[in-house]
Amino acid sequence: MLVVVLAGCTQAQLRGYMPGEPGITNHTDRIAGLWTTSWMVLMVVGLVTWGLIIWVAVVYRRRKGQTGLPVQLRYNMPIEILYTIVPFILIIGFFSFTARDQAAIEEPTPNPDVQVEVFAKRWAWDFNYLNVGPNGDGVYYQGIQAQEFDHNDSIDYDRLPTLVLPVNKTVEIALESRDVVHSFWVPDFLYKKDNVPGKSNYMYFTPQKEGTYAGKCAELCGEYHSLMLFNVEVVSEAEYESYIQSLVDAGQTGTRGAEYNVNTNQPGIEAPEHRG
Repeated sequence: MLVVVLAGCTQAQLRGYMPGEPGITNHTDRIAGLWTTSWMVLMVVGLVTWGLIIWVAVVYRRRKGQTGLPVQLRYNMPIEILYTIVPFILIIGFFSFTARDQAAIEEPTPNPDVQVEVFAKRWAWDFNYLNVGPNGDGVYYQGIQAQEFDHNDSIDYDRLPTLVLPVNKTVEIALESRDVVHSFWVPDFLYKKDNVPGKSNYMYFTPQKEGTYAGKCAELCGEYHSLMLFNVEVVSEAEYESYIQSLVDAGQTGTRGAEYNVNTNQPGIEAPEHRG
């Protein structure tokens, strides 16, 4: 019966209705597997729990002609041990598999092929491509928030900030913030992480399929939070090199780092001068 049921499932159902498709990055299949396996276990737990509830309600209901309370059962040690041990085993199992996968996802990549600094700002994104360009000083892209058309309030997707990455190359992304807490989220990558002022967070992954993947800020950050959109474009290595050269040709060499942060009252920075 299980084989028949699974044979009728679509690819989306087999992935637990998660965004994207298999193999977008080297982590997505791992994350989808953890998600779907967890739900399968929880569905079994739910069926057993509801089955027991219905069974008790039917078997121990008050019969016709009976008065008072049904026969009460208490201090059943085997049952009490069962419903203590089983949830404990489930908790340990969920924790262990989650910790295993999180450790693999968070493991730093030694000598990544591509290093990018992503600066979140209200309400757009800046991208610094490190160790490329003239003398390896890097190149940069400064984005603007999503622009709306006046006539129908739709988004001009051609002007969204775009992070370009080469396919099948290891990537390290350093996540920074110029002002408040933001969150770098590409739904198809099945992972997100916060951009926190005064703190550097990192993501490590390898994009494995060319394409354009929509991203957004996942942390409420102010009035135009909904317009803090971006794209990640995964391209061939040749196209990536051509894009880097286009930034060089446009004069966008060097990087735009923390010196452009608008929040200057951060750890390690002197308090602003008091003016009475």
